[in-house]
Amino acid sequence: MSERIDSEAVERRRARLTRIFADIVQHAQVQCLSRCPYRDRRDLCTAQFGCRNQGPVDPQYGLSSCLCDGELDYRGAWEVEDPEAVLAQWRAETERTTPSSTNSESRVEDTLRPGAVKCSGQVGSTLFDVADDHDVRVDSSCGRMGSCHECVIEVLEGGELLSERGEEEQFLDEGFRLACQAQVGRVGAVTFAPLRRTPHVLTRRAATHVDACPSVTRKGEEVLRGGEAIDQWRGRLVGLAVDVGTTTVAAELIDLETSESLCCGGFENPQRFGGSDVISRVSYDSQHEGEMHQAIIKALNNEILSMCQHAGVSRHTVYEVLVVGNSTMRDLVFGLDVQTIGQRPYRSMTEHECLAGDRSSTALEVGTRKLGIVASAHGRVVSPPLVGSHVGADITAGLLACDFDREVETRVFLDIGTNTEVVIGTRERIVAASCPAGPAFEGGLVQYGLPACDGAIDTLKAVGSGFQYTTLADAEPVGICGSGLVDLLSELKRTGQMTEMGVFTSGDGRSREVAVVDEPSITLSRLDASHLAQAKAASFCGQFILLRMLGIVPGGVQRVELAGGFAESIDIRAAVSVGFLAPFDPERVRRVGNAALEGARQLLLDVRRRDRAERLVERIEHIELETTEDFFEVFTEACQFKPMQL
Repeated sequence: MSERIDSEAVERRRARLTRIFADIVQHAQVQCLSRCPYRDRRDLCTAQFGCRNQGPVDPQYGLSSCLCDGELDYRGAWEVEDPEAVLAQWRAETERTTPSSTNSESRVEDTLRPGAVKCSGQVGSTLFDVADDHDVRVDSSCGRMGSCHECVIEVLEGGELLSERGEEEQFLDEGFRLACQAQVGRVGAVTFAPLRRTPHVLTRRAATHVDACPSVTRKGEEVLRGGEAIDQWRGRLVGLAVDVGTTTVAAELIDLETSESLCCGGFENPQRFGGSDVISRVSYDSQHEGEMHQAIIKALNNEILSMCQHAGVSRHTVYEVLVVGNSTMRDLVFGLDVQTIGQRPYRSMTEHECLAGDRSSTALEVGTRKLGIVASAHGRVVSPPLVGSHVGADITAGLLACDFDREVETRVFLDIGTNTEVVIGTRERIVAASCPAGPAFEGGLVQYGLPACDGAIDTLKAVGSGFQYTTLADAEPVGICGSGLVDLLSELKRTGQMTEMGVFTSGDGRSREVAVVDEPSITLSRLDASHLAQAKAASFCGQFILLRMLGIVPGGVQRVELAGGFAESIDIRAAVSVGFLAPFDPERVRRVGNAALEGARQLLLDVRRRDRAERLVERIEHIELETTEDFFEVFTEACQFKPMQL
């Protein structure tokens, strides 16, 4: 009599084999996208035919060095009469064309916001298939097996029409799915948006001439770091400056020999599935360790490959990546435990280690291979020191970019964003504080709020019974970005449509919303106004408490530096009128663009400035606003839409 088959055991083994094959597929995908099959572990070429990517011969092994940039163009690299023609032919053969769908069930019906798609897909198709049909970019590197976690999308409407979550999606909170796993289960409209969108990312900065003195140099055919040979010359020495913000990530590719900017790029931070602010992401990371780190590393790798291709350089010539960001964002890039940043006294692990005497600085330096960055195998990922607590390496870089440490006049540095940082300096002291403003002015919590992207209302003025406005890229309005929201609040108060307490006065005084645009309908609700009041109150408190601590009145400040994408387009007088900014003299306010990215560029090009950064952070006193005796009274006052009074 034959033994009874254990179906559960069979299923477990089948699942295990499936995972093994999925891992094999993922490994093959990564390898074929990054490494020539003839390249050995020493980065030497073993091919027995001529190849135009062969570099100098290694005297020890008698093999040429491999200078391949990682693109799948190996056939075009072989010695033929016209390699460029072969390469062009190969690319033409493999270029994917997007099929034009005539199926009425999968047509695009509406676009709710930039990057969002509303459509009806065929039952059984995944949202990745639907995205393909509509030429919507969704990243993936695992062959759509659900293991790379790059294809996270936000389901805005119709989530009930999709299949149940599988094991691969358990790390995601409600409202987020993996495009490759979420299948259309019933006919109906589903609206979704990829997380890795391309909003208007600020890369403009007040560029300063830097006498180049990078940590990586060249001598003849050798690449040196600190006088030690680390690689053979591959035709370029390239560095990458990266500003990792809570909402967006900006990057600049730089030639380390000529100081030339080769390419600028940016994208929306894909970690949004873990929350829109740093505390939410710290909490998420405690439950799903490593997901936040992998999300930003994979997005950075995609951007590096794209930028290198655009600039015409090999990723293997990127020898240094200089990363700045607030304490949480920076530490997530480096794969550090961020739980201590979410608990009093809100310090990075690197700060705790410094206080314990286990390290001398909160600056970081790690090999690119260790972090999985697609740059030179001999490259390093570097970050300057933190100021303290939530005031991170981005502020250190921004202050250097503005020569904050070399001025003696009374000065204020404001980096406005999801986390607003305030730094005030006098001859005697420099104090800094972080203001957890939240995402209300950055596209979160407000129903029609948006990051800066095409179609976002960026300026607004009340005229008659309505509003005149402009939109980014002159596109049709789809929502309101931060500068537009500041204008709207100011105009509502100026025209008497809203009180200082945020109450709308139209009709019988019980109105719950104000119409901003009739078609398409864009409104501001009282709940929206409440979120905006709390967000601007955080910025108010930081400025008010630090100015009062130093005994400075806003009119006595000689110089005000406004940094960040939000600050780039904000109307100063409108911001002052609602208490978002202290009443500084508008003539003394200077917009410095992405000062963090500029500071990262300077630190990348001139290694000597890293010592200067260390000396600067030692001078700065970090202030915990919530420990101020009357903090809650100040915050309550700050929630009103009226000018600050000191």
